[in-house]
Parts: sequence; structure tokens; C-alpha cells
Amino acid sequence: MLKREKIFVIANVEASGMNNAVVARKDSGVLAPADLKGKRIGFTPGTTSDFFLDSLLTVHGITRHAIQAVAMKPEEMLDAIENKKVDAVCTWNYPLAQIKKRLGNNGVVFSDRTIYTETYNVAAQQEFVQKNPETVKRFLRAIIKAENFTAKHTEEAQAIMSASSKIDIDLVREAWKAFNYQVVLDQRLVITLEDETQWAMKNKLTDQTVMPDYRKFIHFDSLKAVKPEAIR
Repeated sequence: MLKREKIFVIANVEASGMNNAVVARKDSGVLAPADLKGKRIGFTPGTTSDFFLDSLLTVHGITRHAIQAVAMKPEEMLDAIENKKVDAVCTWNYPLAQIKKRLGNNGVVFSDRTIYTETYNVAAQQEFVQKNPETVKRFLRAIIKAENFTAKHTEEAQAIMSASSKIDIDLVREAWKAFNYQVVLDQRLVITLEDETQWAMKNKLTDQTVMPDYRKFIHFDSLKAVKPEAIR
């Protein structure tokens, strides 16, 4: 959206205030968030890892310059923290669940559901949505059917997820606790987009200097037609 792409969000399919966290090694002297000062912290630039790390540091009165930020990919983080190349990492599941499991009692996790709510969004080109309204509605009905199945048959859904992603079932079950699978369009999306935009402008990640009206990028009609109570 900040790149002026003409897209619509047609639904959120998941929201979580607990899917992002910082996990640190206790033997690096990290027992509380304040101990992150001066530490090497792995993060993935331009992602929710980057945004959440900044948010967590700000809440605890720590500036970005007070840490040693180490850019890396999520799949590199387990090796990095296990082999003491960094003292902590900021990431999401499933790497988060893997790292917590591997560190065991030597790991400490810092999360905060009040500072950031992640939303997974279904988006499409505006032109496609406008020209194919029935296709969009059928797609939404399909993911609503999946939402209902997941709620009623959680263990079976977890087994499907494990098999399709080739991720260990125990990790799937552990990470599952952080997620809220619902097909909705609600105020959390607008709040999150505006928070992320302020952060992106502050850190010069966009050339835009004016907050967009994100309501223009949210398409309500299709979801309203198939599940009106999902519009909040």
C-alpha cells in the first residue's frame, strides 16, 4: 500500500498478539528486558521481527542504538543463538517455537500482546476484485468453511498442518496456542497498519510522509455478503 499498489484486503484470517517475541540466552546475562542493552540481537529487517523488536525496546526505555542489532533470516536464528553468535533473537513461529524448545531452561522469552497485533490478510488486486465478485465470495466461503473445521476439529487440523508443512506435530501444537483463526475485518487491521506506517516513515522505509486512509484499501462488500457479522 505504501508503494501505491492498487490492492484490497478482503479478509483477515488470523490475528495474534503473541506470535512475535524476543527469546534470549540466560547465560548471556539476560533475565529481564532491561538486560537486552548492549546485547547482540538477531532480527529480520523490514518484517514484523524488526517492528516488534523496536516496539518492545521502546516500551522498556531502550533505544535501538543501545543494542547490537544483527540482521539475519529466520532460518539462520536457531544456529546463531545456539552457537552464541547472538545473545537473543526476535522472530515468529515456527522458528520461535523451535528456539524455545532447543534452549529449554536456558531460554527466556519476552512477549507483549499489548504492543502489536499481527494480522494475516488475504489481499488481491482491486481490479480483480471488482471484475470477479462471485469468485471472491466463493473464496471467502471456502476459508470460512476452513475456519469452522479448524475450530471443531482442532487436532485433525493440526495433523493436516504438520503433514503439509513437514513441521513436527509437537511444534505445530506449541505454536497453535499463539494463533486466533477467524475470518474477519475489524479495527485491529487499521490500527496495525497505522502503527506500522508511523514506524516505516520514522525509519525511512518509505518515501511517503502522510498517513494513507487505509479504509480505501479494505474491501468490505464481499465478506459482508457472505458473513456480515464478521465485519467489526
